[in-house]
Amino acid sequence: MVIVMNLSATAEEIREVQQRLEQAGFQAHFIRGVKRLVIGAVGNRSAIDSLALEAMPGVERVIPIMKPYKLVSREAKGKSSVVRVGNATFGANRLAVIAGPCAVESEEQLLEAARRVRAAGACMLRGGAFKPRTSLYSFQGLGVEGLKLLAAASSVTGLPTVTEVVDEASLELAVEYVDMLQVGARNMQNFSLLRAVGRSGKPVLLKRGFSATIDEWLMAAEYIVAEGNENVVLCERGIRTFEKATRNTLDLSAVPLVKRLSHLPVVVDPSHATGNRHLVTPMSLAAVAAEADGLLIEVHPQPSQALCDGPQSLSPDEFDILMGQLQRIATAVGRSA
Repeated sequence: MVIVMNLSATAEEIREVQQRLEQAGFQAHFIRGVKRLVIGAVGNRSAIDSLALEAMPGVERVIPIMKPYKLVSREAKGKSSVVRVGNATFGANRLAVIAGPCAVESEEQLLEAARRVRAAGACMLRGGAFKPRTSLYSFQGLGVEGLKLLAAASSVTGLPTVTEVVDEASLELAVEYVDMLQVGARNMQNFSLLRAVGRSGKPVLLKRGFSATIDEWLMAAEYIVAEGNENVVLCERGIRTFEKATRNTLDLSAVPLVKRLSHLPVVVDPSHATGNRHLVTPMSLAAVAAEADGLLIEVHPQPSQALCDGPQSLSPDEFDILMGQLQRIATAVGRSA
């Protein structure tokens, strides 16, 4: 449930509500808006009525939340969240585009990609330092050296960075070098990792699992937010279906649906969804039309020589063209790009 406090509620009244909740075994999470405070309470639903919270001074109303996810539900906050990562903003009127190579391969490769995506209008640089691969013999990433190259590229270009963490060891390393942590599809239900990234204090990009329902995806986000970290951006990256013509099936209907169920921003990864660079542009345009707050796009200086996911990576020139097309679609739906 959420407890909406009056505009005039005093600090003492807020503290008394918190104490009553905690004495009844609830966890109290404060959600501060521009004008009022909302307290999210997670605990035994059957004990709600006995608390008589609506009779307490300073309480405006109590709203039960019947969904299994509480803190990330739209009822918990009402308005859409805005997540800021450096100069990049997710959930505001401006479309946020994250771009860069699937994997950090070298200083030269990363810097060239960073400079080109920044010049085209991207607001963040992506690059994998730790690459969980299906094949043991595929390129697994440069590890901490890749993190150092991401930090260096950020220093040169001014772009904040995001990279995937695959376990708590890689998380401990990544927090020192990057601005945002990505939890990949394979780890969406790695609950110990979700809790750890929640405690890290870093903004988190949470990808939907291969076969995850929307409820499961939002419950995964709940693990992060429950640790006190509200800076979560959801990423739709396609789900596994019977269709083999594309790498995955991009579920664009999930974007507007999730934005009505949750206050968290939603971005789309058309690169991993389709696995085909020729489909990245049309799916990017469709994602913006479907209310996505941003895009995650793979861009490599020489896709044919990429050590990871070359077939789905755009060249810098192709990315330039896409950004121009995105501008027109964003304008048509009331956004800027």
